[in-house]
Amino acid sequence: MRDIIKLACSVCKSRNYSTTKNKRTHPKRVEYKKYCPICRKRTLHKETK
Repeated sequence: MRDIIKLACSVCKSRNYSTTKNKRTHPKRVEYKKYCPICRKRTLHKETK
């Protein structure tokens, strides 16, 4: 039931992180504030395909 997803920075669009999520509890796309090494600051990272 858990699927592997990629997280992309909303500022520079680079895919920095991969994680898993439960599709049953989170059917929509998730968003996390994480550190982007390219932007060198904490930015919003959104789930990509």
